[in-house]
Amino acid sequence: MTEGDEAYHVELELPGVRRQEIDIEVNGQELTVTGEIKERERKGVLRRGGRRTGRFEYRLRLPSEVNTEGVKAAMSEGILTITVPKAETAKPRHIEITESIQGESRQQQEPQQQQQQQQQQQPQQPGGF
Repeated sequence: MTEGDEAYHVELELPGVRRQEIDIEVNGQELTVTGEIKERERKGVLRRGGRRTGRFEYRLRLPSEVNTEGVKAAMSEGILTITVPKAETAKPRHIEITESIQGESRQQQEPQQQQQQQQQQQPQQPGGF
């Protein structure tokens, strides 16, 4: 499993398994993949078998809340890829840090400083007018 900013990505190797033989469920933070690898029909006597068969189950507890409605799965060349989007509350959020001087934030000070600079730049008329 890998984690991106927007989603978790799970890859399972299931060679020889058709997508119709796989069931995927997400309940809360738990992802469950179940299925069955069936024995192929053969002619003759099987002398040696190297292919696994039978039911399988893969369970994974995801680290944070997820959007169960947005889960997607794709199967390609024996690799099942499941994308589980994070819930909005679980997504990282960038927080801007402001500079503060004596309790005032820099954003509050900038307009005041600009006003002072403008007043200083205005030519003063002789005679106080």
